[in-house]
Amino acid sequence: MTRKEIQAQIIQAVEAVKRTNPMAGSITNMVTINFVANAQLAVGGSAAMVYLPEEGEILAKAGGATYINVGTLLPIHEEALPHTAKVLHEAKKPWVLDPVAVGIGSLRTRVLKQFKAYKPSVIRANASEILALAGLWELEGGTETSRVRGVDSTDSVNAARSAAIALARWTGGAVAVSGETDLVTDGHVVAYSYGGSHLMGKITGAGCSLGGVIAVYATVASPFIAALTGTAVYNLAGARAEKKTSSPGSFQVQFLDELYQATAEDIANNPFELEIA
Repeated sequence: MTRKEIQAQIIQAVEAVKRTNPMAGSITNMVTINFVANAQLAVGGSAAMVYLPEEGEILAKAGGATYINVGTLLPIHEEALPHTAKVLHEAKKPWVLDPVAVGIGSLRTRVLKQFKAYKPSVIRANASEILALAGLWELEGGTETSRVRGVDSTDSVNAARSAAIALARWTGGAVAVSGETDLVTDGHVVAYSYGGSHLMGKITGAGCSLGGVIAVYATVASPFIAALTGTAVYNLAGARAEKKTSSPGSFQVQFLDELYQATAEDIANNPFELEIA
């Protein structure tokens, strides 16, 4: 795809979401559930938050896409998350995985191992999580031991490039690696998206809510375009919000406002570079 083709598809995705208000349900962590829902609403989507196995299956069948985040796990999630992912895979519905803190704890490891067979449409994570997930799934570029520190990354985005490409090729979807400069790949093309704000690291839920927003765009676009559109609007909104405030609390509010106000053309024109994988 050329830059102009990608930009045209981003515009189509943003306009389709604002026009149709698609539902992207979530099974996400309790720390950020409110922010995830508000971000999905801000870009034009509709949110639905569940955690029970039966509700996950209903959501998977009814929604346009689903977001699964393993941030705060409860025993019931050992059944709910893989079951929902299986239903999504069998129904050929798009879904986004955020493997928060992959490698920490046996329950998280068991759940994330099962996801390999269900091939998420988009994986959204920081660099250390991408490296650890590729290692867990025994893919090229992965690491055998996790260097994840809670929700923080101890690796650079470029260090996770090969792992991200391998994950995207395995799933047939896309991978978005969040960092100072974000990387998005479908296993064949690599896009580097610029912008954002250092204040995004001072609020809880910037990465988690990005996963939810990518799921909204996945209801109307390919995994790569959904991942790049979500990343672009976050970088745009973050940069704009930082110009209006210098404190985390007001930044979070301003950030949601900027997500809401961003036009399709603005998002498509947010700076990015392309490389062949």
